[in-house]
Amino acid sequence: LNPVFKVLYLAKKLGFDTLWFGYLQTTVGVIQLLGGPMFGRFADLFGARTALSLACASTVVFFLLLATADTPAMLFIHKIPTVFMHVLPASQMVVTDLTKPEKRADALSKLGLCFGIGMIVGSTLGGQLSKLYGEKFTACFGTAGSAFSLLLVLKFIPKNTKAETTRDDNRRKSVFNLSEITRLMKFPTVMQTFIIKIVAGLPSGIFQVMFSIIALEFFKLQPEQNGYLMAYFGIVQMVIQGGVIGRLTARYSDNSLLLLSIGVSSFVGLAQAYIQNVWQFCFNILPMMFSLSVFNAITDSMLTKSVPSSDTGTMLGLCASVQSLLRTVGPTIGGFLYVNYGISSIGLIQFFVNIAVFAGGGDAVLTTGGGALLHLAI
Repeated sequence: LNPVFKVLYLAKKLGFDTLWFGYLQTTVGVIQLLGGPMFGRFADLFGARTALSLACASTVVFFLLLATADTPAMLFIHKIPTVFMHVLPASQMVVTDLTKPEKRADALSKLGLCFGIGMIVGSTLGGQLSKLYGEKFTACFGTAGSAFSLLLVLKFIPKNTKAETTRDDNRRKSVFNLSEITRLMKFPTVMQTFIIKIVAGLPSGIFQVMFSIIALEFFKLQPEQNGYLMAYFGIVQMVIQGGVIGRLTARYSDNSLLLLSIGVSSFVGLAQAYIQNVWQFCFNILPMMFSLSVFNAITDSMLTKSVPSSDTGTMLGLCASVQSLLRTVGPTIGGFLYVNYGISSIGLIQFFVNIAVFAGGGDAVLTTGGGALLHLAI
């Protein structure tokens, strides 16, 4: 039901300006940044189904608090459950445990297909419910939907998705053992891939966290129109992740596809710098979703392949923390750029950063898996 837009319109009603909405989004980023690695470790210790159940239960609490939020303080308080609200990473943990490494990128992209369908249905329905009944009713409806998702998880997800020997070894370790989390960075290519994920992903991450503001202030969209636009996002994502990425991964290496996604992302940023209306933006969504989908699926696949199967949950938790890091610094950077230099500045930064990464590390990423990009980022 796209809670970001629901929170945005509620925040506007409560007198939040762009700066304070940025603070609100930064709060979410900080909370999930801290919770992501611990959540992943929790999944390795107690199972992916338990972790996914916890994520769905947190979503129930999140929507309940949103339904009662009628003051600025409550808008911040309702964000607290997001520390465990990692539904997508938890779903990725289940898929990762149940698939072979060579099929992992395709499986993760197919999972994105399911979330794309949810985006289509949820955004369209959420826009209509907000228009007809208001934000509070929509939040209550989200509560019911999240509770139903929790029941589906308990009914259909296997209790144990990892090998019992792996689970037994892990149970001797603590969820809060930071050394068990940070040691994963010592595996070959992990640190390089993480730096690529952060450096190349930061500009597009800034645009994503600012999009709710851009849609409201630059494109002047109403809640119902936002619902239609998010549904379009979902359709494009569904086609790319369900029908394109699997075919690409069957024919090309992970490193080649990573390089392709970075190159496409650079030109997406250039196009964003010159967008004047929502119709031009809709056209740019096609390569945007392609680059984002390929980049996220490939980097997540590469990172989970780089560590033992007993640690894939922790690794996906760290991947989620990268997205949280982008959401943490993105609102501050994006808000400053948008207010002072306009929407074009965000697109131009995306173009220059990604084209620099592409040009500086292109040959090496195909042969060494990113060593040159590590050098470039440093």
